[in-house]
Amino acid sequence: MKQLHTYEKKQFEKLFKEENIDDFENRFKVLETFLETERHVTIAELIEDLKGKNIDLSPEFVEETLQLMCHFGFAQKVRFENGDIRYEHRHLGHHHDHMICTKCGKIIEFKDDQLESLQSRIVSNYGFHMLQHQMNIYGICSECMKTRDKFMPLIMAKPGERLRIKEFVGGHNSRMRLLSMGFRVGDTMEVISNQGSGQLVVSLDYNRYVLGRGLAQKIVVEAQDK
Repeated sequence: MKQLHTYEKKQFEKLFKEENIDDFENRFKVLETFLETERHVTIAELIEDLKGKNIDLSPEFVEETLQLMCHFGFAQKVRFENGDIRYEHRHLGHHHDHMICTKCGKIIEFKDDQLESLQSRIVSNYGFHMLQHQMNIYGICSECMKTRDKFMPLIMAKPGERLRIKEFVGGHNSRMRLLSMGFRVGDTMEVISNQGSGQLVVSLDYNRYVLGRGLAQKIVVEAQDK
């Protein structure tokens, strides 16, 4: 990887000087700091990394440099489900996909040749010419699984989780309301959306249900395998 980064720096210097990009020295510092990080960074995180090296550059300058790096193929912009814009290395001839933990936010890069071959066969069968693609798999990482409670209120569940209703808690009225809606202990549901505030949407027996957070708090669930 060190050899690859050295080559990337030489390419960067060659292209930026050929194109007469201004303030090359500071832009090169942005590249070096970016290459040193092995994570997907936001602009704010990259600025903090630069400050850690006593490099003080304006957010506008760092953002502009990142845009130039994307334009020349040294970086690429990615937006995951939470909406954050992040930047990752773009090494020519290298492709990878992502697994994203919806609990801690960890991003795991992976590459599988069999999967790549399968995707190529699928698009070929449809007579489709693939130009580029990226797979993002959302789930829960092994570290978060270790600390995950076996039982939890529905309000704590993440979108995409399949859950079995363990019990209802709270008063008689809330229990009767849930029963009247069609929820039963032992039923399996899937969380469609849960933004951390406002209503939750779940599916049960091919029907969608909208629950307020107070009512969702009264449903105790346990995770189910896909």
